[in-house]
Amino acid sequence: MHPVSASSTSPPRTAGFLLALEGFADEVCGTLARLFAYVGALALIGILGLALWQQIGGLEPTEPGTRPGWTIADDAVPAYALRLSDQLDRSATYTVLHHVEGGRKDVIRWGEPSDRRALRELEVYRFGGERDATADPAAEVAADLARRMAVNGPDAFEAAGVIDSKFGMVGLLRLAGASDGPGGCMGFFKGIHTPSLRISGWSCQGVSGPTRRAAVGCMLNRLTLLSTDHDANLSALFARAERKHAACGSGIPASAATDWVTSADDPRLRGAL
Repeated sequence: MHPVSASSTSPPRTAGFLLALEGFADEVCGTLARLFAYVGALALIGILGLALWQQIGGLEPTEPGTRPGWTIADDAVPAYALRLSDQLDRSATYTVLHHVEGGRKDVIRWGEPSDRRALRELEVYRFGGERDATADPAAEVAADLARRMAVNGPDAFEAAGVIDSKFGMVGLLRLAGASDGPGGCMGFFKGIHTPSLRISGWSCQGVSGPTRRAAVGCMLNRLTLLSTDHDANLSALFARAERKHAACGSGIPASAATDWVTSADDPRLRGAL
């Protein structure tokens, strides 16, 4: 009987090693495939969750007017000033927004930045190519104010009369069905053809409708122009307005409302806008 040589046992050992190595490689590949699938699933869930959160408004920007096409112009020079004796200047914020099609919004707000609705806001909107010329001005401004003033979602508005100001007659709005008692707010808007702009905003100051109307009048009459950017029409508008400027006292007593209101406290202009 011939002895078995050492070389005869080598092939089985090599084959076993190769099988083990192949099994290890298969295990690694399977683990990596499962890991990639797991990470991909997490990324997909994250993307869907972010889209849903944006859809329901969870990431809606807190700055006023920041809608598609609008960007905050941090380096823009303020064009207007509005100083109210009953509000400290340091409590006001000034924001300038530019639209890709040329529009500009100068927004002055009083209230904490975290507040969804400020105590007061005044916006001067210089129209650009982004504005739909066929839109109904009353419906457009009502929808815009409803969005800006919304706390629990946009509300319907109704007409609340008009007041006189250095810019002429200004329309007033309030929440549909709201009373003139404490806790209410008064919206306002004034469209001007030349130059093409709109002044709008609201005031929640005062315990009654007449005092809030007077507060709105003070805001409009104390709005002044700082910079025109070589806009002759804008300069002419404010020059004409200053000739009709009416004084506004430091306080806003209820009796002062009769100097501003040009319609009854309960005007016949009714109906949600």
